[in-house]
Amino acid sequence: MLDLATLHEAIAAAVPDRECLVWRDRRMTWREMSERTRRLANVLHGNGLGLHDNGSGGRTSDPWESPHDHLALYLHNGPEYLEGLIGAHKARLAPFNVNYRYVDDELAHLFGDARPAAVIYHARFAQAIGRVVKRLDRAPLLLQVADESGEDLLPGALDYEEALAQASATPLHGVRPEAGDLHILYTGGTTGMPKGVLWRIGDLMLGPLGMRRRDGTPVTDLGDAVATAVRSDHRVLVGPPLMHGAGTWSSLGGWCGGACVVFPDRVDGLDAANLMATAERERVTRMPLVGDAFARPIVEALEARDHDLGSLRTFVNSAAAISPAVKRRLLELLPHSRIVDILGSSESGFQLARSGSSARTFMPTPGTAVLSADRSRRLAPGEDEMGWLAKGGDSIPLGYLGDPEKTASTFRTLDGERLVVPGDRARLLADGTVELHGREATTINTGGEKVFAEEVENVVRGLPGVADALVVGRPSERWGTEIVAVIRPAGAPGDEELREGCAAHLARYKIPKAFVRTDGGLRLPNGKADYAAARALLD
Repeated sequence: MLDLATLHEAIAAAVPDRECLVWRDRRMTWREMSERTRRLANVLHGNGLGLHDNGSGGRTSDPWESPHDHLALYLHNGPEYLEGLIGAHKARLAPFNVNYRYVDDELAHLFGDARPAAVIYHARFAQAIGRVVKRLDRAPLLLQVADESGEDLLPGALDYEEALAQASATPLHGVRPEAGDLHILYTGGTTGMPKGVLWRIGDLMLGPLGMRRRDGTPVTDLGDAVATAVRSDHRVLVGPPLMHGAGTWSSLGGWCGGACVVFPDRVDGLDAANLMATAERERVTRMPLVGDAFARPIVEALEARDHDLGSLRTFVNSAAAISPAVKRRLLELLPHSRIVDILGSSESGFQLARSGSSARTFMPTPGTAVLSADRSRRLAPGEDEMGWLAKGGDSIPLGYLGDPEKTASTFRTLDGERLVVPGDRARLLADGTVELHGREATTINTGGEKVFAEEVENVVRGLPGVADALVVGRPSERWGTEIVAVIRPAGAPGDEELREGCAAHLARYKIPKAFVRTDGGLRLPNGKADYAAARALLD
């Protein structure tokens, strides 16, 4: 199998002067990006970080363990994020994503679980980093990226650009990246707390990064991969944040195919007018979307003025659905473009592609199966049983970092084949398509963000004036689904007071958009949550 660092170096050697990344007034060639990622690798390695060889080539016997030092990427989109990913692999560290919306407690939990040996962060996050690292057992190497905030360097931190300027631009001597090196993708998933999904970089490339031929066979020869990249004319505009899989996979998948990655000018939030102006200026060919949260504002931006977007051929939508009316209007405005709907998870990669007009019917990708309700066998097409969506084959992760129990429950072996079962309920229809019914657990997908209801409930229930609370999703034109807290008050707290109380413990996207009050009970006779009663109050 291929590895990301080696492939990136090989493409840079083949097309050194071609644009590799564009953001604002920065236009970086493949040669420049290759040199900068080497410099970062030298900084990390020079501080004693990398792979810990235990006499077995650094491999571990348990799928939830990592032999690498870990690099946290606490950044908005920009060159430094992608440099961090590639530079980490060149130094044989395992990079992982940090949700920059987290407040201190959430960030401390994530760092406690991931144990970062180094953190690259934008200066605007310096104060949060300064508070949280004091709570860690080990002080990580801090690399601070200057930004418009003007925040001073934290004590002991290195200025990112100065550190790179002082480092060597030559490849690390004696450090050879391998396809078995780990890449960590953190997801809130269905457990309510972040879990680090351990991907071998070779598996990630064959799966989410799309290193396959049209017939589905894997690309494993370096020469073949470089030849394909040299022929590429793609320019990928990435609006979704790289802290989520959709953004990272779109960017790295583009690079694996030789594309230039383009970021809009604004990266701290969605500015659809700027996004489409960037698409027009840079002649982009492909864009990822995240449901209506992206598609609706883009439609509005396109309706506001004419754009020359003849080069834009493909939208790839994932993580949330686009409503039919919005999809129709987008294609009316850009009739030369197409929308590819795909579904997957941090644990499975992309599993399903939209089939026909049904909002729930998908065509499975190779390796996808539907298991019986007891997960003991594969269902045959047309069996009328609600089962579990599963993924096997040659491109699934190893497990969850540091969590043997969750690894055992999600990653299973059936008939000698290893499968991942992320938790989606589904039916396998007679024609071989999959009818998806969503997660069994109380996970709410709002604007592409996964929110675990119980985590929000625990916070709301702890607020003054709240006797009990349940959290449910409600359809929203803007977000697809919005979070609503149904509360049984023990006083008279106002909505703003409740939101302020939540803000001290939760990222903004997890804070309920509305609070519905009831004097009735929110529990079943056995004491469990009565979500049906809570949802009925929203009608």
